[in-house]
Amino acid sequence: MVRHKKDNFGSRGRKNHNSGPPRPRQHQPQDGDDAEAPITRPTFKAACWDLGHCDPKRCSGKKLIRMGMMRDLHVGQRHNGVIITPNGKHTVSPADRALMEQYGAAVVECSWARMKDVQWNKVGGKCERLLPYLVAANTVNYGKPWKLNCVEALAAAFYICGHPEWAEQVLAPFSYGEAFLEINSSLLKKYAASEDEKGIKRVQDEWLDRLDKEYADSREEGDADDMWKAGNTNRRVITDSDEEDDDDDEEGEDNSGDSDSVDGIYLGKKPAKDQEEDEEDKDPYAISDDSDDDAAMEEIRRKVLASKTFSNPSAEEKKKPEAIPRPQTLRPDSDIEPDSDNGEENDDFDNIINATPVTDKIGLAKLEKERSLSTVTSRTFSSSTISAPKRW
Repeated sequence: MVRHKKDNFGSRGRKNHNSGPPRPRQHQPQDGDDAEAPITRPTFKAACWDLGHCDPKRCSGKKLIRMGMMRDLHVGQRHNGVIITPNGKHTVSPADRALMEQYGAAVVECSWARMKDVQWNKVGGKCERLLPYLVAANTVNYGKPWKLNCVEALAAAFYICGHPEWAEQVLAPFSYGEAFLEINSSLLKKYAASEDEKGIKRVQDEWLDRLDKEYADSREEGDADDMWKAGNTNRRVITDSDEEDDDDDEEGEDNSGDSDSVDGIYLGKKPAKDQEEDEEDKDPYAISDDSDDDAAMEEIRRKVLASKTFSNPSAEEKKKPEAIPRPQTLRPDSDIEPDSDNGEENDDFDNIINATPVTDKIGLAKLEKERSLSTVTSRTFSSSTISAPKRW
């Protein structure tokens, strides 16, 4: 018989009766987990379908599974409790409280960016529910409405169904748990006070209408102080200072010859009226119709038209085309012509000689070439083999 080490035999062949089954490995918290895991079993029932879309270190569903606060469901397994899923047809309400207390709640652990990759026919159950309007407080989608993660969805469902203590318990391991309850405290209380799905939707619609109204009011109040509606701030009309206004008023009082004032002291019964009429409110950036502006524009137009670019070229400025002189025929010098010393006696002969084309010694070079070719002799060489004479 061959003994195996799994048969609990010692090194000397004796059976070890004290050895028992292997001890279970204790859970060691990983990075991101709290040092103190819950020892007691939670009072609520929670489950999730983990599709593996999220980072294990940042996933709230995986953290709850590691801490023993939520159980994992495989794809294709159905759940009998309240299922929080974006594929639901109805909104969760306090009417689902009895079903949640009996079977608990379940969520789908997946990424919002990969919703199309989820096979919704393989996850879910009979009671699939939507969440009403709530604002996320997690580190990924902080401040975004409708973008809750797993633990926030579970806490919202527990709170709406009348168990705020469950919501606080499931959010306790996370740093943003208190912030989520604080941001949505008023909404969660109103949702929990409703009776059914209609009450939940009515509270949600009233809240959204209130948000729209507040946004519109803030836009109207902000329009008056909007710097972009005041035009170009670099080209605003410069207003005179108070000191300049006071100086102008003093000069006007000194120059005025009104009988109601003596030495600049007003003694009249009624306040003095300004001689100038009040001008109507005008856009500081609109084109003015005053005569001074028209005169200035006319002067600018005149200068532009009188510039060199728009001026017509005068006759003096036109350049005359340069005349190209005709080539002159130069007569040959008679001093260098041949036989020019005999005067005009043999002009005809000289003309004939000048008209005769000059050749290379009238074909003498060609003749010499032909003669050299005729004297060349050709020789041919042939090779043949001659055998040695045979002996007689």
